[in-house]
Amino acid sequence: MSKIQVMDENLANKIAAGEVVEKCMNVVKELVENSIDANSTTIKIELIDSGVKEIKVVDDGIGMDKDDAVLSFSRHATSKLKTLDDLFNINSLGFRGEALPSIASVSNVLLKTSNGKVGTKVFIEGGVIKEVLNCDLKKGTSITVTDLFYNTPVRLKYLKSLYTELSHITDYVNKMALSYPNIKFILINNGKELLNTSGSGDLLKTIFNIYGVVVASKMLEINGENDDYKIYGYISLPELTKSNRSGITLLINNRVVKNNEIIKTILESYFTFIPKERYPYVIINIEVDPFLVDVNVHPTKMEVKFSKIDTLEKLIFDTIQDRLSKKTLIPKAESEIVEDDYYKDEIEIKEKKKTVELSFDFNENKIIEPKKEVVKEEIKKNSEHKDIEINLNRLKKMTPIAIVHKTYIVCENEDGMYLIDQHAAAERINYEKVKEQMIESNDLGMDVLIPYKIELPKNEYIILEKNFYLLDRLGFTYEEFGENTLLIRHHPTWISSTKTYESILKVIEIIVENEKFSEEKFLDRVAASVACRMSIMAGDYITLDEASILIEQLRHTKNPFNCAHGRPSIITYTNYDLEKMFKRSM
Repeated sequence: MSKIQVMDENLANKIAAGEVVEKCMNVVKELVENSIDANSTTIKIELIDSGVKEIKVVDDGIGMDKDDAVLSFSRHATSKLKTLDDLFNINSLGFRGEALPSIASVSNVLLKTSNGKVGTKVFIEGGVIKEVLNCDLKKGTSITVTDLFYNTPVRLKYLKSLYTELSHITDYVNKMALSYPNIKFILINNGKELLNTSGSGDLLKTIFNIYGVVVASKMLEINGENDDYKIYGYISLPELTKSNRSGITLLINNRVVKNNEIIKTILESYFTFIPKERYPYVIINIEVDPFLVDVNVHPTKMEVKFSKIDTLEKLIFDTIQDRLSKKTLIPKAESEIVEDDYYKDEIEIKEKKKTVELSFDFNENKIIEPKKEVVKEEIKKNSEHKDIEINLNRLKKMTPIAIVHKTYIVCENEDGMYLIDQHAAAERINYEKVKEQMIESNDLGMDVLIPYKIELPKNEYIILEKNFYLLDRLGFTYEEFGENTLLIRHHPTWISSTKTYESILKVIEIIVENEKFSEEKFLDRVAASVACRMSIMAGDYITLDEASILIEQLRHTKNPFNCAHGRPSIITYTNYDLEKMFKRSM
């Protein structure tokens, strides 16, 4: 008797479920994607105990007839692929034909569906169809999944806490709502409504539904395109950041995806705008010919591979940089923004709220205070005239009147009061000077009387040796000395004269810490590091005259609002803010 046998279909489905259905979120994902592919305009997700006990997804899509309702639970049965060519031109969210049979094999499923002519009810227990009946139902589909993993206790054992499962589901539904602002999404857990979007098609309004008024008011619209890609979405002002990447949503042709290279590009585009280890809110939808992207990398269909990814990265980088460089980025001195929701217990989500409720005017893109139409934050329209975007108008002339704690310069002008971090301001000025000197490459440099000796571990020296051309590019003269050792005999003049060795060592560290270089990003990091070391520090004494010169130099920089490492260099109290704090304006 042959040892090799064709696997039982139910067993095959359970194995497939291990790839497709790892947690409750995967079930929600597959069912919601089917609803979207069915041209639904409203999708309602109801959970009991974060989906562990029950997941119900109801839509108003095109529905199915009886034959399709039964066939949909057969493995590799799909309406989205018919030929091999279709695999390379995927326009739907689902296409593998594995989701429903995989889900049904590890749970109990009740399907109710109607194409507007006839209603069908199918009940499946552990992957086996138990009942197929006619039923009354308006056009659309309802799928209820109960007792998930009841027949695979090992997988049930490894489900996370109810809090974690609900967190994953909420995050996914939020991202789908951002992907399809024209669809109304409703998410309910144990009778508590967690999300209810308008379905109006307005992406900014969906951002407001998900993140709240403060976040929505600090988002900038972006648009860009090249020969292969088109991007659209919103990015946050640098003052609005999170401690993790959960605020970054990547969409490819409206599909929620993961791609570390694109996320890295987004973060690099914010370089010098936000501090290290802080992350912006970003929602970017990338439109591309399906032939240029492979979504069939993993059964979950969330990992993708791009053709011509270099052109996409450049488009994203240039678009974000251009948008930020044209915006006045002085944060207002206001109460700290609440970053994230927190959970009341393991099941229910409760959002932190401010004591004063705010509303949001989507036509004017601004916050409205109760009873008074007072603008707290205005977002300039994309049609801003370029003549207004010159640097001197982005940061108006101001007069220093005091210095607090030898660190913060207090200034004033007709618009209000400003606080400037003297180190951040000096670092920005020096960063742009050093960067310009690097690019010009006409620095004669300086010889050193006694060569600086740099000794590295073998693994780091190998990386440095491979990238000696970067030292050449910067204007260093050096020679190898013994094993794993370099002698620096000549360095560029922009290296700090007081901390020369430390600055040279930092340049070496930047080289050995990065295995993949682009010249521009490398120069950015070196310039930022050198500028920090050559700038006045917090606690250094400067006069008001010196402060005045510093501020005027800051006004002439390309980005006067952040230091080279992304911290804010200036914050403002408008005249209205001051009057409100002192109860002069109620």
